[in-house]
Amino acid sequence: MTPGYNLLDEPWLPVRFADGRVRDVGLLELFERAGEIAALAETAPPSLIAEYRLLLAITHRALTRSHGSWKDRDRARWYREGLPRDALRDYLEHWRERFWLFHPEQPFMQVAALASIEETRDRQKPWTQVSLGSANGNAPVVFDHSCDLSPAPVTPAQALRTLLGFLQFTPGGLVKTLRDSDKAGPLANSAAALPVGATLQQTLCLALHPASDRDDPPAWERAPAQRRDLLAAPAPASGTNDRYTRRSRAVLLLEAEEGHVRWLRFAAGIALGDDPHAPDPMASYRAGKDTLVRMSFTEGRAFWRDLPALLPDPEGKVSQPAAILGWAANLQIFLGASRGEQSLLIAGLASDQAKLLRWRCERIVLPAVLLADAGLAGLLRAEVRRAEALHERIRSLATGMLAETMADPRGKDTRARARAMLDAGASAAVFFAGVERALPGLFRRLAEGDGEGAGRYWSDSLLQAAEACWEVLCRSLGRSPLALCAEARVWPRFRALLRDLRPTVPNPEKSEEAHA
Repeated sequence: MTPGYNLLDEPWLPVRFADGRVRDVGLLELFERAGEIAALAETAPPSLIAEYRLLLAITHRALTRSHGSWKDRDRARWYREGLPRDALRDYLEHWRERFWLFHPEQPFMQVAALASIEETRDRQKPWTQVSLGSANGNAPVVFDHSCDLSPAPVTPAQALRTLLGFLQFTPGGLVKTLRDSDKAGPLANSAAALPVGATLQQTLCLALHPASDRDDPPAWERAPAQRRDLLAAPAPASGTNDRYTRRSRAVLLLEAEEGHVRWLRFAAGIALGDDPHAPDPMASYRAGKDTLVRMSFTEGRAFWRDLPALLPDPEGKVSQPAAILGWAANLQIFLGASRGEQSLLIAGLASDQAKLLRWRCERIVLPAVLLADAGLAGLLRAEVRRAEALHERIRSLATGMLAETMADPRGKDTRARARAMLDAGASAAVFFAGVERALPGLFRRLAEGDGEGAGRYWSDSLLQAAEACWEVLCRSLGRSPLALCAEARVWPRFRALLRDLRPTVPNPEKSEEAHA
């Protein structure tokens, strides 16, 4: 194999420029024009996060090579004036030979040894083996009609972007080549957080991990992986660069005659060992039943309901926000912009063991102060908790009301069936969508330090959302005599739930007496 498709020159990364144009660029052009590029334009959430992680690892190593170490004042300067282009260009040119996608000894983010290892040299798999959005093996995906025996060819750029997302988000499970099973990728079953700026240059400065004295080279700076490396016991990451570029599966893309990719070689990779003291910098944790659990995407659940997991908690009992958010907050403070807004990209893939469930990508704009001020974060956490508690009480009332319209309304199975029917309906979506519309106003009041005004505003929003939710519930119940009787019995209890949300109207007579 002769080297082919160098990532420094070939246009393979989709980006969106500030004027709205979208096109592919190579790494040299990307870093040269980072101040003109608004963001990456990747459409698959796992690949989007993986591409940002790749760029952050390159930026970190380039700055380490040229500066040795840096502080927040340096990040602030780069944020305002631009990243040091010469340092980035020199780093990429220094490692140019490691950025060939097709190479006989060290193809980028791949394992060339698979071409000679006995277990893999005569075995090929379709490129969809590393596509989290494609059907392969016994894991079909709706609307995907790819066939393992005749995969449709993809461009080298598509193959690489797909591979990057796979290596970061692949769930643990069976591999059956070199090892029966393998560990999950660094971000398996995660909703990864990334602070973003107005330009790619600003995003890389906001999300850049601190300088470190530890030896932490990314995958392309390491020696070519051999069979013994793939058989070795799982090893914790040496640092953030290692984690961002870990080859969690061994893959070798096979270039077809027309320059496209249809087949690859595949095996167990360089397994990532668990280290509870070094969580992934983009992963946040929220309170579970007994311990903190990594935040992911849940079916039918709006992401803002887990927003408190992104905010600081001094005791670490209810949340552990991603470290990358703290780095961004520190930079905002140094820039004097902590009273401004910080946009967050939340993207990733939810899985249940080896079963892929859903991927999502969301954008949230928060007051920057919420990422740094634990007191304000506590106020927001309390308000979100208040919304959750109100909905749970409405859900309990509605379950009983629906059960009253069924045979054997006091039966345990009847109530379970009523709850299932309720959860399949639209009431929860109506309630939380109504509450979500009030979030910007709540953020603004909290950022201004108006805690009392924020509470009143939120109460009014909860009241409106609850009434809209109840209207949907009653409409779905129907107008039969049984339904009307069930609604009449529950109505006073529902109104009692809303009593504390209504504004207190002063009594004119008492006001006059007090004045006199």
